[in-house]
Amino acid sequence: MNDLVRQHTALSDSDLEWLHMLVSEWQLLSDLSFADLVLWVPTLDGTRYVSVAQMRPNTGPTSYQDDMVGHLVPRGRRPMLDSALDEGRIVREGDPEWREEVPVRVESIPVRREGRVLGVIARNTNLLTVRTPSRLELTYLQSASDLAQMIAAGTFPFPGQQVDMDASPRAGDGLIRLDADGVVQYASPNALSAYHRLGLAADLVGHHLGQATAELAPARGPVDEALVKLASGWAPREFEVEGNDGVIQLRAIPLKPKGAHIGSLVLLRDVTELRRRERELITKDATIREIHHRVKNNLQTVAALLRLQSRRMDSEQGREALNEAVRRVGSIAIVHETLSQNLDERVQFDEIADRVLAMVAEISPGKVTTRRTGRFGILDAEVATPLSMVLTEILQNALEHAFDQAEHGIVEVGAVRGGSRTDPRLIVTVQDNGRGLPEDFDPQRAGNLGLQIVRTLVEGELGGTFDMVRAPERGTRVLLDIPVRPEKQH
Repeated sequence: MNDLVRQHTALSDSDLEWLHMLVSEWQLLSDLSFADLVLWVPTLDGTRYVSVAQMRPNTGPTSYQDDMVGHLVPRGRRPMLDSALDEGRIVREGDPEWREEVPVRVESIPVRREGRVLGVIARNTNLLTVRTPSRLELTYLQSASDLAQMIAAGTFPFPGQQVDMDASPRAGDGLIRLDADGVVQYASPNALSAYHRLGLAADLVGHHLGQATAELAPARGPVDEALVKLASGWAPREFEVEGNDGVIQLRAIPLKPKGAHIGSLVLLRDVTELRRRERELITKDATIREIHHRVKNNLQTVAALLRLQSRRMDSEQGREALNEAVRRVGSIAIVHETLSQNLDERVQFDEIADRVLAMVAEISPGKVTTRRTGRFGILDAEVATPLSMVLTEILQNALEHAFDQAEHGIVEVGAVRGGSRTDPRLIVTVQDNGRGLPEDFDPQRAGNLGLQIVRTLVEGELGGTFDMVRAPERGTRVLLDIPVRPEKQH
């Protein structure tokens, strides 16, 4: 719609925003009318109309099998559009049109904003299945007529009330029509079922909806007064009511077709099961976070025990082996601590990488500088845990073997998200400026435990590749290439 309006019309950005608000709401008008809606806007030179939006009803057959958006029609070909635009009134005159042997009633509704008519809604009703309307259908049609008059008067949609139509109740979910005092004139079967779920034992018709709703909800003191007013439909609001183990979502739409408040529409939906599942998910998320928190605590306890054991050992080699185990356990604990603070099983790995760098650097304080460049981004837990161990092993190996005892050096970790949309990758490099690799060194066959862990985790669990090569100038470069999920995927 943005492209069509800007290409063909003289409407301002604020006018376009009004049309967006209208289009976000007009599914309701389409459903209540049992009709297709097409929004026509006059072109810049005033000689034609361009259709910028279209809506089909969920409550009846469509009048248009084809997509009408983008069509251009010369002024004069559809006189009802001209009359609605020029006179600023709803036009219903004329006989039904025949489209592919289907009779269609056409009406034109001017779209007004701040006293100006921006365009015209063509309302097209398929008359092929017309029959004697029921009470529900009569209520729908009367409500649609009131909304159409409000659109023509520029009082609907409501400014500042942006509605998420995917989350809001629709006409078919449940509809209640109120009079000017908030008394129920009509309640659809679905609406009655929703209120019965709240604990209502009687019929709604003839009762004040606000008072009936407040009586069904748990007592909340002063909040009851606000609930009475909201459910009476005096203001355009969305709210939820919970009672008797049921939850209903309500949306109130005041009706002022001729400027005066004549009543309200209340759309409602039973969301009991939806809210129950949401609560279960929240409970599940909280349980998972608590599990991660306890795993982290247990791992820290294990690390503390290993640290105590290492202090009691006389063998320097055994003491160092236990200290390495402490760092390995610590790297896993960092991941679980991060997961315990998240709502899902994905983590921002840059923070984890920085903490691993700081933890490993403690073995050589003041001797070697560690730093990170680039970004790892968001990773799944099943990638983050082994990758943190791999990073710990590679850094530990570099800090222990790349430099002499008194030598100052630099170890840099780099990360780049690469690959393609179908094959996203994470490329990790760890480079030092130390003494470099021996001439006959083969990283795929080197036998120390740390490199065995790296190879197993990278190639086995992460499904990636691992290599160690001489750095271009001095030192060693470790290369990791790991498949990952795209960051935006949830």
